[in-house]
Amino acid sequence: MSEKQNLTILQLNDTHGYLEPHHEIFWKSGRTTTRKVGGFARMATLLSQFEVDHPNSILTLDNGDTIHGTYAAMKNNGKAMIPILNALAIDAMTAHWEFVYGPADFQSLTHQLNYPMLAINCYSKDTKTPIFSPGTIIERNGLHVGIIGIANNTVDKTMPPSFSDGIYFTLGNDELPNYISHLREKERVDLVVVLSHLGYPQDLKLVSEVDGIDVLLSGHTHNRLHEPVVVNRAVIIQSGSHASFLGKLDLKIIDKRVKNFRHQLLTIEEAISPNSAIQDMISGILSTSEQSKLYAVVGQTRSTLSRWRSLESTMDNLLLQACQEASDTDLAFCNGWRFGAPIPPGDVTLNDLYNIIPHNPPLSVCDIKGKELWQMMEDNLENTYSRDPYRQQGGYVKRCLGLNIYFKIENPYRKRIQEFFIGGQPLDPAKTYQTCFLTVQSIPAHYGTNRRNLNITAVDVLKKYFKKHSPVHSTLKQTLIPI
Repeated sequence: MSEKQNLTILQLNDTHGYLEPHHEIFWKSGRTTTRKVGGFARMATLLSQFEVDHPNSILTLDNGDTIHGTYAAMKNNGKAMIPILNALAIDAMTAHWEFVYGPADFQSLTHQLNYPMLAINCYSKDTKTPIFSPGTIIERNGLHVGIIGIANNTVDKTMPPSFSDGIYFTLGNDELPNYISHLREKERVDLVVVLSHLGYPQDLKLVSEVDGIDVLLSGHTHNRLHEPVVVNRAVIIQSGSHASFLGKLDLKIIDKRVKNFRHQLLTIEEAISPNSAIQDMISGILSTSEQSKLYAVVGQTRSTLSRWRSLESTMDNLLLQACQEASDTDLAFCNGWRFGAPIPPGDVTLNDLYNIIPHNPPLSVCDIKGKELWQMMEDNLENTYSRDPYRQQGGYVKRCLGLNIYFKIENPYRKRIQEFFIGGQPLDPAKTYQTCFLTVQSIPAHYGTNRRNLNITAVDVLKKYFKKHSPVHSTLKQTLIPI
């Protein structure tokens, strides 16, 4: 007789260190709006309640982009978050932006966690061996669950070199079948769960090619999936970002197969009572003087500053306006980062500025030829919209100011751009343009000449801009237009 067993998987992904409630974009009657949600203390309340409701049947997994994204989270190179994460009873995690501290410091952080960091695709350059455990086996409700981690594979390809010092990444698709076979045939697990930070398009392709996955928890691309997707018998979910949501997947297992499931994408509403112990830990991260400094008002905004659009955003247009003014350049670029919760009209604090660009890099400038700009933007459009999900790298389209590009999304690599204007004039391939940028993610190192850092960081650039122009107003400028 077949035995039916229950398991509930809870997913948090791309929380980006949003320890406190914050505004989030929602859609209502065909329009966007914001309301305050999220925070780790309220998430902890839900996690604790589910443990009570489903004793010994809960598996809590974190897809990464966790120890990064806010001033509080990045304090002391991420160490401030460790006690909070350990108190959440997480069972396993993988990673992406955690490498911002450098591989050595990140590994040191993982040794302080009371749960494993998993990645089958992150290797030491010296030994060619994985620097993290590839997987783990956890027993819940009589089920032995094999969990395999896949870290984001673009850390050594698009991010600053310090993020991948001494390590390299693969996609993980070649390694995955062997790990699945080991778990099923040698360890005799009842269920295989893949914890991936590759991104939703990549994960859909991955499960279509690799057999034997029961559940795939997807991260990186900040999708709010209200309904799971089933591909090649694998159930796939992704649960938003910024600690605003929690994914809950209830499974019924019969004879080592998922026979039924129920999914909920839960919003961490402000009405949820915060867990007092976690709230006390959060409150203790910042000293009184730090709180006074961070929550001081630096200016006002008349428009909602957000990053939720793929092609351009009001938040990044404001950031680039500030950078362009500080550098007195023709053009401005920053990466299409997804992190950064919206800032509604009203007062803007220093903490809000750190949320826009938490790693606070220096403002850089360079000279770049028109033909390089065309090639760089073609490469970026391919990295964002490639027909092959495995070729997609990074976040949204590169943010730009001072140009207008008309392009065909559906066209193949390096055949997308139809028209390219700078300052209202057609781009001159032979002309040299002066541009500012933030990090090598914005203008890769092989583009441009005379690259140098200015003696000002991104947060100070924003502070200076707000002081001069407050209240600010940021609009969409039609910099990249699909036709």
